[in-house]
Amino acid sequence: MTGIYIHIPFCVKKCLYCDFVSACGTQEEMRLYKDALIQEIAQTEIPEEIDSIFIGGGTPSVIPVSYIEEILRNIYAKYSISMQAEISIEANPGTLTKEKLDIYRKSGVNRISIGLQTADDEELKNLGRIYRYQEFSEAYEMARDAGFQNINVDLMSAIPGQNMKSYQETIEKVLQLKPEHISAYSLIIEEGTPFYEWYGDDTISSDHPRLPDEEEEREMYYYTKKVLAEHGYERYEISNYARKGYECRHNLKYWSRENYYGFGVAAASLVNHQRYTNISDRQKYITCLGDVSQIREEILPLTEQDEMEEYMFLGLRKMSGVSKTKFEQIFHVSIGQVYGDVIDRQKKTGLLKEQKDRLLLTDKGIDVSNMVMSEYLLERR
Repeated sequence: MTGIYIHIPFCVKKCLYCDFVSACGTQEEMRLYKDALIQEIAQTEIPEEIDSIFIGGGTPSVIPVSYIEEILRNIYAKYSISMQAEISIEANPGTLTKEKLDIYRKSGVNRISIGLQTADDEELKNLGRIYRYQEFSEAYEMARDAGFQNINVDLMSAIPGQNMKSYQETIEKVLQLKPEHISAYSLIIEEGTPFYEWYGDDTISSDHPRLPDEEEEREMYYYTKKVLAEHGYERYEISNYARKGYECRHNLKYWSRENYYGFGVAAASLVNHQRYTNISDRQKYITCLGDVSQIREEILPLTEQDEMEEYMFLGLRKMSGVSKTKFEQIFHVSIGQVYGDVIDRQKKTGLLKEQKDRLLLTDKGIDVSNMVMSEYLLERR
C-alpha cells in the first residue's frame, strides 16, 4: 500500500506565521495549475495499490470544487485505489460551502481537516486568519450535515495574545463538537514570515501582542495531553490525538517511512529508497506541464545510514515507538549494534523506555524530543 499527497498552493490570504509554499492566485492561475497537476499525474506510474490520498495546501477548499472533482477523477482512472482508502482534504472556515462539501463527499473524500487554531476571535486576528470562530462552527456543522464522519480539527498553542484561560476555552469548545481527530501544535516561529520579523529575536515589542512565555507554553502542552485523554482521545503521535480507529492513515505513512508520492508544486515523495521534491516555483511548475524530468529536483538516493536515522527519529514520534525486530529485518543488523550506546544512555536518563519488542519515548523524552532524536544522527556521533 502507498499514499498520494496533492499540494494545492492557493490561499485567500497568507497567514502571518505560515512558511508553506502557498499564496493568493487568480482564477486563471488556479485553472492552469490544475491542468499541470493532472498532467503530472498522467506522467507518473504508481504500481502499488493506494490506500490514502491527502489533498493539502495552502487551502484546497479555496479552488473551484470542480477542480478537486477532476483531480480525483484522474487519480481514480490512472491508479488502483483501495475500496477502504482514506481520502482527506484540508479546508479553512470561510472557504467552505454546502455545495463544496456535498461534491467532496460524492468525489470520494471521506475525511476533512478543518483549520481552527483557536476559538478566540482576537487570537485568530493576531494569526492573520481570515475567519472568526462562528464561521468555523458553521463550517463544522455543514461538514457533519454533508455526511463526514471523520473530522480533524487543527489547534495551535503559544500564539500571540493567548493565555491559559483562553486556551482552555478553545479546547472546551472543540471537545463539545466531538471531532474524531485533533491535531494540537505549538506555534513555531519560522524564518521568512512576518512573525519571524516580530518575534524571531525574542524581543518583546509593544507593537505586537506578546507570546506566552515558556512556562505558559508548557502548561498548555500538559493541559492538552491531560484533558484530551480524559475525553477519549488517544495520543498516537507527539502532536496528534484520535478516537480509536481514527488515526490519520496518511500521516502515519510519513512517520513509518512507507512509500508516498507527492504531486504539485513543492510536493515531496519517498519512493523505493529515494526522496525527491518538486520545484517550488509555481509559474515554472505550470509551464512544465507535468514533465517529471523538469519538475522533480532535490533527488536524494537514501543510503542505509540515512534510512536507519529516519527509521529512528521519525518512528520515535509515534507513541508506539519503533520495533527492534523490524529494524533488524530491514537493515540485517540489530538495533543494539548500531544504536546500543545511545539507547542505553537514554534509558538510564529516563528519556527512553523498552516495552517488549519496542522502544518508546517517555514523557520526559517527549518533552525534549528534538534533542533525543538528534542523537540518532550517526554522523554526529
